[in-house]
Amino acid sequence: MVAGLLMVMFLRWFENKQVYVPTSRFDREGDWLGRPWEDVNFEAADGTRLNGWFFPCDTGSRNPQVVILLCHGNAGNISHRFEKYSVLLELGVNVFAFDYRGYGRSAGTPGEKGTYLDALAAHAWLVRKGFSPTNVVGLGESLGGGIVSELARRAPLGGMILQSTFTSVPRLGKELFPWLPVGWLARIHYDTLGKLSEIRVPTLILHSRGDTLIGFHHAEQNFKAASDPKWLRELSGDHNETLSAGRSQYQSAIREFLVSSGLRRE
Repeated sequence: MVAGLLMVMFLRWFENKQVYVPTSRFDREGDWLGRPWEDVNFEAADGTRLNGWFFPCDTGSRNPQVVILLCHGNAGNISHRFEKYSVLLELGVNVFAFDYRGYGRSAGTPGEKGTYLDALAAHAWLVRKGFSPTNVVGLGESLGGGIVSELARRAPLGGMILQSTFTSVPRLGKELFPWLPVGWLARIHYDTLGKLSEIRVPTLILHSRGDTLIGFHHAEQNFKAASDPKWLRELSGDHNETLSAGRSQYQSAIREFLVSSGLRRE
């Protein structure tokens, strides 16, 4: 009895440590890009204090109405993704990146329900700032894809981008740790696959066949489940190397998506 309880406690701890790898230390500040930016503090519905960075598009952009809401992966914080901000800003759109609870300068402890509230709060901040919900594009990388797919169920979006995203945490866990009883003990789900048929926004799925962490078959299954209009575009490199392995490829895929979905004017 005691041994079984200890095993369950260990598996819960192990699951949480695999899914959430937050960092509080910032490598650099938002001014590192050498362009206007805003340090944003806001609150989730449960009162948790959150932090993010807003980067406005270039003056004279033809697409000042479009904003990409970035839900990052499971490790680090917003100070570790400057190359991505640069790539997205070059498309002439606004970018808002935020840290989930427990990450960076956001308060609290990460958890599935909490991260959903965090994304909703970030979306609400953009609406208060004056953006139409139909001009907000949710971009979720890896874990962030599981968060963006829930955001798309609860709030209006103009589009959704799932980058290097799993079908669900338990399905991925079974592949990575086949010797553990992941299926019946998992309490963290992020069931992207199960939600996609309910979502009615243009969807772009980005994934690399060279991804050794989350296999390409996750992208194929998510694409099959997604509603039209939808696009599947291949990236290069391993899970965390898609920008360094193919920056222009990544940028072109998102530009094509924004144009095809009517969000970006050329």
